[in-house]
Amino acid sequence: MSGADRTPANAPDVCVIGAGPAGALCSHRLAERGHDVVILEAGPRFSFEDRPERMERTIRPGKDDRSVWDMGGERDAYVSTGPRPYPLNRSRVKGVGGTSLHWQGMVMRLHEADFKRGSRDGVAADWPLSYEDLRPYYAATERAFGVAGAADNPFAPPREEPYPLPAFPPSYSDSIFAEACEELEITTHSVGNARNSEPYDGRSACVGYGTCKPVCASGAKYDATVHVRKAEAAGARVIDRAPVQRLETDGEGRVTRAVYATPDGEHAQEARRFVIACGGIETPRLLLLSDSPNHPDGLANSSGLVGRYFTEHCFAGVGGRLNRRTRQKHVGFNTTESHQFYDLDGYNPIKLEFFNYAGPSPVETALSGDEWGDALLDSLRDAYGTHVTVGGLVGQLPRKENRVTLDRSTTDDHGNPVPDVRWSIGEHTKRTIRRANEIQRSILDELGATIEWTVGPENTGPAFHHMGTTRMGTDPASSVVNPELRTHDVENLHIASSSVFVTGGAMNPTLTIAALALKAADHVDTAL
Repeated sequence: MSGADRTPANAPDVCVIGAGPAGALCSHRLAERGHDVVILEAGPRFSFEDRPERMERTIRPGKDDRSVWDMGGERDAYVSTGPRPYPLNRSRVKGVGGTSLHWQGMVMRLHEADFKRGSRDGVAADWPLSYEDLRPYYAATERAFGVAGAADNPFAPPREEPYPLPAFPPSYSDSIFAEACEELEITTHSVGNARNSEPYDGRSACVGYGTCKPVCASGAKYDATVHVRKAEAAGARVIDRAPVQRLETDGEGRVTRAVYATPDGEHAQEARRFVIACGGIETPRLLLLSDSPNHPDGLANSSGLVGRYFTEHCFAGVGGRLNRRTRQKHVGFNTTESHQFYDLDGYNPIKLEFFNYAGPSPVETALSGDEWGDALLDSLRDAYGTHVTVGGLVGQLPRKENRVTLDRSTTDDHGNPVPDVRWSIGEHTKRTIRRANEIQRSILDELGATIEWTVGPENTGPAFHHMGTTRMGTDPASSVVNPELRTHDVENLHIASSSVFVTGGAMNPTLTIAALALKAADHVDTAL
């Protein structure tokens, strides 16, 4: 789309920066209510017709997830100088749809306790809002996504209505895990999935390609292009390949323009109100890039907390082999979990996940070797079909020293300092990962599995859930945005992003991101 018109829109009400789930849902709600909305997206608009080719990339030897959505290079440069290297580009996408093009599609609400970890557990801080405040937005988001689920989770927070779609049935390997969990008195239940178990909202039911992450070729899994299209139908305009370089303010401290680059040159978009929806890394980066004489430490940063409290979910897992068939890879996403250990006293939240896609796929095994005929069949029989894994997410306590800053010695393709992601894990989180491993190992032991590997506190990695870098609060000295998602310092600047999370629990964050985006849209609507 090199000939696309990327000149600024004429005096819109709202400029939304970012076309992922938060930006798309916020823009759609505002456009539906009659506001003139323009969306600036750093990456391109990908063609849906190209998805089968992108899916093929996922199973070709020598490829990794970054190649599927064209990530990497100078545009996406970053550094990681913290105690633990942070592989930022492993799981993000720049383009219309954002990282939802790449995500697994598991969606669940935060628990009620997640909003009050400070007062309940004496760790971290409380959110300035409650589960009840977000409850109607959670329901609206589930309808928007088309979530498939069931009310069979005894540990979940209260619901007000059934899920829009029925849950996916348990996989064959789920039934194997269920045997062990029943013996160990571990309660299992279904998983909320933002993928169609039956046709919904003009999209087909899941057809089982199994490459959900990093690409759904059928469109059955929700991604933000759904609501980008709806926003456009309601009158919003999308400008792609338009990375915002900085936000400029007037003498009264209000944002007046978003300066953005395009293949044809630099432009400036004016608007009455601005919403940053760039995720937990690019949101603080943009604020820090927008320093000025009136904002010498970056925009909306009088607290000094922009970029601070970068928080993740840590992976914990135990895997091995059984002397029986598991039918691994027959389903490309999780259908069973357990939240039984989410609120253990003395530990961070733990969410257990039962993988029905453990071990190598037969396609990967066949394409990565040089065997043929009977030799290949023997290798496939040996390598495929007996793997089991119990994985899980462990919540990380926010740490002030974990942060996103600017590395001024390294620049991107427009000469801007790149983000420096500094990440570490505290002892409380490590202790919780060890506890998760104990539970996971007990399940595999009960099955009689031969344990082959463990991901524990020393070799854990991130779930690529970027949270906390512009945290929400009522005190401008200890937070960046207020409960209405408006920055304390800048009256016409709002943030719809995981960056506003105070704590992250152990639940995949997209449903909460989207719920907060709808809440932000309501407050922007009221302010206009």
